[in-house]
Amino acid sequence: MAGREAAMRPAEADSRAKLLGDFLKSRRERLQPEQAGITGSFGRRRTPGLRREEVAYLAGVSATYYTWLEQGREVTASREVIGSIGRALQLSGDEMTHLLRLASPEAAEPPAPEEEGFSPEWQRIIDQLAYPSFISNDRTEVLAWNRAASVVIADFASMEPGDRVMMRLLFEDAGLWDRLVNRDEFAAYSAAVFRTYCDKHRSDPWFGETVERLCASSPVFEELWRRHDIQLKKIARISLIAPGAGELAFEIHSFASLNGRTDLHCCVYTPVAGTETESKLMSLLGST
Repeated sequence: MAGREAAMRPAEADSRAKLLGDFLKSRRERLQPEQAGITGSFGRRRTPGLRREEVAYLAGVSATYYTWLEQGREVTASREVIGSIGRALQLSGDEMTHLLRLASPEAAEPPAPEEEGFSPEWQRIIDQLAYPSFISNDRTEVLAWNRAASVVIADFASMEPGDRVMMRLLFEDAGLWDRLVNRDEFAAYSAAVFRTYCDKHRSDPWFGETVERLCASSPVFEELWRRHDIQLKKIARISLIAPGAGELAFEIHSFASLNGRTDLHCCVYTPVAGTETESKLMSLLGST
């Protein structure tokens, strides 16, 4: 081997290959034969989803080669071949991007989220925003927030720093969970985005420990995690009940990479147009 692949530690290679295999397996099992245009081939079908041989046939690769990929073996996989497999599995754009990242040993893994270098200027910036806003990292740790975020989302100031983790608040805080109107939709989106972060930082034990904790504490998270769904961060909608204001509907806009920190995100909750959210929010903030 040469380059990054030669320098890759065995544990890193095994981790990447296993993630790739698990992801392929999850996408194969969700794709039904009729969706792929397969009817009555490859013998009697005992389980839902495509067989490995069928994916290999559709992708134009050998069944042994595809099986090795799913089993997490270290095999050479070109971008073209991985792309063919992704198309055979009818992956979405986000899923294809994720698959190509997992399959590329040349892509250097980013370091774990840094805990220093946070600029006080960022706090002053979000303090100027009228809408609920906070800055978090790939771990979903909330590092800074404005007053509107404390009123609408959670009282971050009352928490210990280690507890200001959005994924844990979402799935472990019964008060926040009960206030979410579109909880099923938002929980599925959040778990899928978090999986992309986990795979991105696969050498950081914090992510594995957090997933293990959430699977143990939240049956909802455990079920979502077993789906292996992934989602790149984009505009998402959240509706929640705010005491004293009723239902508020926001679109979450995220801005990534603050001053070169690619693990940081600024999240701004903007009121959904055509709703009474903005007027309710202003009234709520004026009364607190």
